Amino acid sequence: MIDRQELAMVGEAREELELALAPLRERLMSHPLYGCLRDERTLRLFMQTHVFAVWDFQSLLKALQGLVTCVDVPWLPTADPEARRLVNEIVLDEESDQAPGGGYLSHFEIYLEAMRECGADTDPIRSFVGSVRGGTAVDDALDEPTVPSGIRSFVSTTLAIARSGQAHRVAAAFAYGREEVIPAMFSLLVERLSTVSPRSWETLRYYLDRHIGKDSEEHGPQAKLLVCKLCGKDQTLWSEAIGAAQTSLDARLRLWDEVATSLAGGKHGAARRGARPSKTGSGSS
Repeated sequence: MIDRQELAMVGEAREELELALAPLRERLMSHPLYGCLRDERTLRLFMQTHVFAVWDFQSLLKALQGLVTCVDVPWLPTADPEARRLVNEIVLDEESDQAPGGGYLSHFEIYLEAMRECGADTDPIRSFVGSVRGGTAVDDALDEPTVPSGIRSFVSTTLAIARSGQAHRVAAAFAYGREEVIPAMFSLLVERLSTVSPRSWETLRYYLDRHIGKDSEEHGPQAKLLVCKLCGKDQTLWSEAIGAAQTSLDARLRLWDEVATSLAGGKHGAARRGARPSKTGSGSS
C-alpha cells in the first residue's frame, strides 16, 4: 500500500526541484540562439555542433541503465523492477528506434543521416567517434581541432555526471537537463524548410517528430518518475538531484552561448579554433 504521507513528501520535493530549475529553463527557452537559426546554412552549422550533444546523451542514458538494471555477468535482479522497466523502455527507443526508411537505428544514427541528407558536415563527429572507437580517451578526442567550440566543456560535464555512479544524479540530469527543450525550439523552422525542400529536411523532421512525441508522452514522464523513485523522501538525494540538473542546464546554456556567438559572427566555432573549414555536403554516409 502506498504511504500517502511519503507520496505527498515526494510530490513536494519534485515541485521544489522544478521550481529551482525554472529560471534556467526559461533562459534556455528564450535564448538568442534560436533567432540565429534563420536559414538552411545556419541550421546545418547548428547541427554540426548539436550532434555531439546527441551522442553524449546516449552515454548518459547507458550510464543510467548500468546503475538501475544489471548489465553484468552473472546477472542478478536489481532491487526495483519498475525502475528497470522504465529505463529499458527508454533505451529500446533511443538505441534502436524505427528508422524512417525501415529497420532500426539509434537516434544518433538517425541524426547523422539527417545531417548527410541536408548537407551538414559530418566529418568532425565521425572523426571523433572513430577516435574513441579506436581506443583514444574521450578527453583526448575532444582536443581534436575539428571538435566545435564549446563541445569539450559540454561533453566533459555530461560524462562527469554519467561516471559519478550516483543513479539519482544521472537520472535528474537525464530527465531535466537534456533533450526535452530542443525539438519545440526549431521544429517550426524545420517544418518550413521541409515544405520548401522536403528531400533535404525530411529525416531531420522525422527525428524531431519522434522526439516530440516520445519525450512528451513517454520518456519525459518515465524519467521524472524514475527521479522520484530514486530520491524517495531523502532530502539529501533531492538536493543532489537539483544540483545535477542545474549543472546540466548550465552546460547547455554555455554551449548555446558559444553556438549563438559563432552563428552571429558568420563563422563556425570549430573553424575559429583552427579546424579545416566546414565542407557542406562532404560528410560520408
